[in-house]
Amino acid sequence: MIPVSVVIITKDEEKNIEDALISVKDFDEVVIVDSFSTDKTIDICKKYTGKVFQKEWQGYAKQKQMAIDIASGQWVLILDADERLTPELKTEIGDVIKGGHSGFYISRKNFFLGRWIKHGGWWPDYTLRLFRKNEGHIEEREVHERVVVNGSIAYLKSPLEHYTYNSLSDFLRKTDVYSSLSAKELQKKGITAGTLDLIFRPLVTFLKMFFLRFGFMDGTYGLILAMFYSYYTFLKYAKAKFKEG
Repeated sequence: MIPVSVVIITKDEEKNIEDALISVKDFDEVVIVDSFSTDKTIDICKKYTGKVFQKEWQGYAKQKQMAIDIASGQWVLILDADERLTPELKTEIGDVIKGGHSGFYISRKNFFLGRWIKHGGWWPDYTLRLFRKNEGHIEEREVHERVVVNGSIAYLKSPLEHYTYNSLSDFLRKTDVYSSLSAKELQKKGITAGTLDLIFRPLVTFLKMFFLRFGFMDGTYGLILAMFYSYYTFLKYAKAKFKEG
């Protein structure tokens, strides 16, 4: 067994969670913090771990920190329900935790509508997910929360797989949620959105993703993503302007 505690937060993830749990079944501990799912998420989780807890939703950062606090291992790996660990990544994790680093960035292979997106800023998409519990915590943010580690950090070679946005409707639904949270974050920082933000920021987002980051090389998928992210940017600043975050 790999001496690492895997922590996952869930809410109505019956379509995703089993594959995630299968990919980490050879880890010492798996901790689930669920926000009172109304589907079969809890039943599925209990098939793979005895550490399933239900907590009222308090936001992404606080929810993940609760799961980290429950974990009993010296090392913690944060995993989302729509992510999967590959055999190569598991082998690498087992090796690197024997060294002297305090945390590790892991790249993500992001899949959109079933296709691995290699451009537009979606690859290698490094995120800090593996760290010593006593040296890391979740930074408090409304959205796009991140792990802060007090110690040396390195990069793993093997990626994890991220199966995000299974449909365009799914993307639009999440865009509405995330843009509201991002608008709230802007308001907390005292950032005021103006008309020019609504005009130019979405345009800059599109140009950066599609051209500067070579999103066009992913074809129609890259075009759709660049357009959707520009729409997300528009919504974020529009909601900040009209205080809808």
